[in-house]
Amino acid sequence: MSLDLLIRKCKKNDTNAQSEIYKLFSSKLFAVCLKYSRNHVDAEDNLQDAFVTIFEKMSQYGYKGSFEGWLKRIAVNTVLQKYRRKGVFNIVNEDDIEDIVVEVEDYDIDINFLLQSIQELPYRYRLVFNLYALDEYSHKEIAKMLDITTGTTKSNLARARMILKDKIENYYAKLNSQSL
Repeated sequence: MSLDLLIRKCKKNDTNAQSEIYKLFSSKLFAVCLKYSRNHVDAEDNLQDAFVTIFEKMSQYGYKGSFEGWLKRIAVNTVLQKYRRKGVFNIVNEDDIEDIVVEVEDYDIDINFLLQSIQELPYRYRLVFNLYALDEYSHKEIAKMLDITTGTTKSNLARARMILKDKIENYYAKLNSQSL
């Protein structure tokens, strides 16, 4: 069955079509939820919440842009709305923030180590880091999505970068000491 036909059937609340959409996209959307959730269990809950929203809003999908992109946007927004309500962000004065550039020596970084390090960041820092560095949202867009100031996004990004820099430097210092 084609994706267009599945979408049309989902718009008519066809549960078999909904099941097929879930099977086709659940693993990709789980990865999105995991990237923005605090942990694996929260990601599973957020995935289910995202699919509830997807099926409720299916009639709003207008075939503009990719369907997968539309699904991912709903998944991200589902996670962000949940944490925005919980108030996980520290609000800071924008005047106190300057753009901090964090430079790391030219390491050949192990991707698994890097992904693990990002996942271990405090949640609010990881969320802003992922939105800015991985998904290329601007500080203004992130601030709007999270209902915080751009100063807070800049602060959280700077702190995330500092934590990652320290982790990377410690990792390579440990590797170098072991090789001696």
